[in-house]
Amino acid sequence: MRYKKRKHWKYKTVGDTFHHKAIKPEAPSYGEFLSIAGDGTLLISGGYCYDGASFIVLDTDNVMYPALIHDALYQLIREGVLKQSDRKRADEILRELCLERGMSTIRAWSIYYGLRAGGGHAAKPDILTVD
Repeated sequence: MRYKKRKHWKYKTVGDTFHHKAIKPEAPSYGEFLSIAGDGTLLISGGYCYDGASFIVLDTDNVMYPALIHDALYQLIREGVLKQSDRKRADEILRELCLERGMSTIRAWSIYYGLRAGGGHAAKPDILTVD
C-alpha cells in the first residue's frame, strides 16, 4: 500500500487557475486537481487545497496567488513529475510573482532566501509504503 500523510490545509481553490510558463516537465502529467502540460502550463483545478505562505510569512493579497503556484510546483516535485533540481526555479517563480503583485522588493527577496535556506524538506518525496 502506498499513502501520504497530510496535514490540515488552510485554503481550497474555488475555480480553476492557470499559470503559463511554469517549469517544463520531462513528460506532461494530468491529475484530478493538478496538471502540468509539456510546455509548462500549470492547471490547478477547483477544489485543490494548499496552505498559503509558509514560515512567518503573512497571507497577504500579494502572496496568495504566488503561494498557490509555489505549493503546486513543490507538490509536483515531491511526486517526481518535476525534478528536485527544479526547486530553485519554483522559488524564483514565487519571488517573481510576488514582485509582479506589488510586494516590496525586500519582502519578496526575504521570502525567496527563506525558501532557499529552509524549504528543501517541503519538496522531498512524501509517498510512504507499507507491505
